[in-house]
Formats: sequence, structure tokens, C-alpha cells
Amino acid sequence: MPESVTASRRVTLTPGVAAVAVLVLGLWLAGRAVSLLLLLFIAVLVAVYLSAFTDAIVARTRWPRPLAFTAAIIATLLALWGIEALLVPPVVEQTRALATNLPTYVSAWQAWLARLVDRVPALAPFVGGDRQQDIVDAVVSQAQSLVAGLFPQVFNLLHGLINFVSMLVMAVYLARAPQLYVDFVVRLAPPRHRDATRDVLASMGTALRSWVFAQLFNMAALGLLTTIGLWVLDVPYWLAFGIFAGLAAIVPFFGTLVSTILPALFVLDAGATQVVLVLLLGIVVHVVEGNVVAPMIFHKGVNLPPVLTILSVLVVGTLLGPAGLLVAVPLLAVTLVLVRRVLQERVYGDPPAPE
Repeated sequence: MPESVTASRRVTLTPGVAAVAVLVLGLWLAGRAVSLLLLLFIAVLVAVYLSAFTDAIVARTRWPRPLAFTAAIIATLLALWGIEALLVPPVVEQTRALATNLPTYVSAWQAWLARLVDRVPALAPFVGGDRQQDIVDAVVSQAQSLVAGLFPQVFNLLHGLINFVSMLVMAVYLARAPQLYVDFVVRLAPPRHRDATRDVLASMGTALRSWVFAQLFNMAALGLLTTIGLWVLDVPYWLAFGIFAGLAAIVPFFGTLVSTILPALFVLDAGATQVVLVLLLGIVVHVVEGNVVAPMIFHKGVNLPPVLTILSVLVVGTLLGPAGLLVAVPLLAVTLVLVRRVLQERVYGDPPAPE
């Protein structure tokens, strides 16, 4: 009798122990391969875009999906080529000019700090005398460190090329037959949870699809409005700063802050009025973007709480480095889908949230 009880306990405990072992092993492997998982997630985002573009073509033309998929890739490549032909040469030229003239702007910043101390003597202990050079050197050093951190693969072209090509290949395969990989993940779940798993995956796909297209349109609108405003205000390197503002929008709040302040630094020698106008332009553009453009293009499924968005950028950026800033917000969108559809609805039994 004791032996049968022991055997029964052994049979009962074995699945639990195995599950814990598999979980620990999975977490360990995830920690070791975090850069590869990051690459996979970026590939998923690209695949979501290609798959949604393909679905749109199929819905409008009734073409077979393989033909529509090919058309989506060709249209995307043509759009990228057009952007490169129109924008990259002037942006590169303005960036080179900016780098060449940077010492002149450094001197202008020091002169501006000196005038500021003359007007407000109480600031002398902080930005007076030798402190001016220290502050400017610190700003330039931080900017150089930021650029080096954002583009670590520039100095390792082979590794960066392999990662980029691998990401594109994975994205193409994922977009070409998304249902194949959805079914694979569903089959990994226990039979009684497979319907729920499929439902959760569908919700995650919807959230990512909405985020990808809304974010692309939002970045384009923000970049266009900023470029026009800087051109009207005659800010140096207006096109480069406008494109930067659009790209920086992928990092909420922090990208907005940097893209607003940076152009203002290059008009300090033009007087306080010009600086205020440039700062007001950044504020107005981002207010319009946040209260008019974004609500029009972002669906309810990707409305993210601001505090959680900031925390996601801080946490993911700390864990994954500068590259993590690119995926912080879509990762938050996926996490909130899991919390809502699994924890709240499946575990707690809450009613489904209204769409």
C-alpha cells in the first residue's frame, strides 16, 4: 500500500516538476538569446505590416494572396526607393554641414551662457566662468555617447548585415504564411486551452497591426509638420531636424523632448525670440499630433496609458539597451492584451472589455 501511494505521488508530481523545469529552462534560454528574440520581434512587426498590406490588396482587388503578397513587397520597395531618392541626399548633406559647423555652434552656446550669466548673476556659480566650457563639453560628450550607443553595429558591418538580412527573411516567411505559425503556437497549448490561445493570438495580431500602421502614419505626419515649421522659421538643417523629429516619435515623450530642444540649440545666436519660436513650434506640433492626429489614426485597441508607456520605455531601454526603445511600446501593447484576455477575462472572470 505505501509503495502504491508513493508511486501515485511520483506520477502526480512528475508533470509539475517537468513543467517547472521546462519553464526555468525557457527563461534561461530567453535570457541568453535576448538579442535574437528582439530580432524576432522586429521581424514580427515587419511581417504584421506586410500581412496587413497584403490583406488590403486582396480585399480591394480579389487577387490571389501570393500575387497580392508580391505586389505588397514591390510597392514597399518602390516607396522606400522614392523616399531614399528624395530625402536621403539632402539629409546627408545637411548632416555633414552640421558636423562641420558644430564647433561654431559650440562657441555660440558658450557666448549665450555668458550673456545669460550677465543677465542673471545668481547663475554664475552654476554656469559662470570655466563651468561654461564644462557644460558644453558634457553636452557634446553625451551626444556622442548617445549616437555611438544607438548605432553599435555600424562598426561591425558583417554582423549587422547578417542580422538585418535574417530579420527580413523571417519577416517575409512570417507574412507569407502567418496561419502556419499561428497553428504551430496553438498546438503547443493544451487541447482545452487552444481556442483561448487562438483568440489571444488574434487579439495580439490586431493590436500590433493597428500600432504599426498608426505609428507609421503618425511619424510621417509629425515629421512633415515639423519640417514645414522649421523651414518657415528658417532654422538651419530644417530637413534633417524634421526627419529626425518623425523618427524620434517612435520613442514616446523622450523622443518628443529631444526633437523639440535640439533645433532650438542651433538658433541661440539668433536671439531669444527665435529660440522661443522654435520651442513653441515643437510644443504646438506635438500638441496637435497628440490631440488631433493620433486620436484620429490610433484605434482603441492601441490606446496605451501614458504612465505605462513611459515605464515601458524606461524598463525595456534599461534591459535591452537603445535597440529596446524601438520595441518598447509594441511590447507594452502585447503585454496589455495578455493581461486583459488571459488574466482578467480567463482567470478573474471579468467580462470582455468593449472594443
